[in-house]
Amino acid sequence: MATEDSERFDQVDWNDFSRSGRFDLSINSIGMLLTTLPLVLLGVYDWQFIGQRTPTFEFIGLDRGLETIDFIFIFTLLLAFWYLVLPLYQNPRMTRYYWKEFKRNRPAVVSLGWLGIVFVGGLVGPLVMSAPQQELLIAYQPPVFTSVVDTTPATCVGEVMNGRCYGTWQHPLGTTQGGKDVFTMIVYGMTISMQIAFITTTIVATIGISFGTLSAYAGGWVDEIMMRFVDIILSFPTFVMFLLILYIYGGGLGMFIVVFSLFAWGGTARYIRSKSLSISEEEFIKASRISGASTYQVIRGHVVPNAASSIITNLTLLIPGFLLFEAQLAFLGIGDSTVPSWGQLISAGRSDLSFAPWIVLAPGIVLFLTILAFNFLGDALLDALNPEAEAENA
Repeated sequence: MATEDSERFDQVDWNDFSRSGRFDLSINSIGMLLTTLPLVLLGVYDWQFIGQRTPTFEFIGLDRGLETIDFIFIFTLLLAFWYLVLPLYQNPRMTRYYWKEFKRNRPAVVSLGWLGIVFVGGLVGPLVMSAPQQELLIAYQPPVFTSVVDTTPATCVGEVMNGRCYGTWQHPLGTTQGGKDVFTMIVYGMTISMQIAFITTTIVATIGISFGTLSAYAGGWVDEIMMRFVDIILSFPTFVMFLLILYIYGGGLGMFIVVFSLFAWGGTARYIRSKSLSISEEEFIKASRISGASTYQVIRGHVVPNAASSIITNLTLLIPGFLLFEAQLAFLGIGDSTVPSWGQLISAGRSDLSFAPWIVLAPGIVLFLTILAFNFLGDALLDALNPEAEAENA
């Protein structure tokens, strides 16, 4: 009887289906709304009811403040949890399959572990470690297990033997010319790197996916105009625009993220457009259209989910470029020198390479490993989530 009562695929009333289901929210969307609401209320409280110099959490006795970029970062973390992490738990069979394919790439597994350290360090580090403070008396302390001439630091914190100052675990990676602890600055730099990674990825994904899918399904002259606009975005001198905005409004991490995100989505949009055009030729898409599904339902229910794997890998490979670009700008002295990024730390130690190379080497190695880890991760995700690409390259 159940077979007789069930509707055939080509007899589904898509109008009724869209009216009943368009505003239905999944558990993920409900969770996102419920967790975003307190964040919005906290943001309104912070911006409207307390002063700029008053810590956000002073009402509960914590001397901690949140900037606008921190609120945006938390929002992107919520998006990642509800729409990336939770679906892995909700689909254990597919998760096991993806993990089985992913762990074949040993460097990628190691890279995932390293990125996990950077992520946890960026989230937890600033909560349990005080911000690096300038102490000129302990400037140029060497890293642990190394030593420098005892006349290099003003005061040697570690042991002094045979005319040399030895490093101590109190400053495991040494200190800068201003006496700031290098290890603490690297941990705070992890937060900056994660903010760049999550926020830029969210902006690029939102604009690129929307623009690319709309262009693919609009077709005709609309598609032509949209793609020519993408060509303009891809050829636009973003560095010049950043310098202009820097001159007018001043530099900052938020400005860097906004400018480079708004001019970095063109490649993603073009990639999503080509992927959407390819998926639109599949038989199940044609069957959905014949049965009466609207363009909105086809895009939401079939195109975007089937292009998700390609989108994730494409965005993962974009992140190293943003991290490297921020480091390059900081090294050139362009931007906000108060932002404790790895690039700023490298820039601060470039004049001391001859006698204090650890100031540059420590953050430089961390930055190199992080960029390398993202590249390994992107390649492994491409093989695990999109096996057709691996077959094409074989």
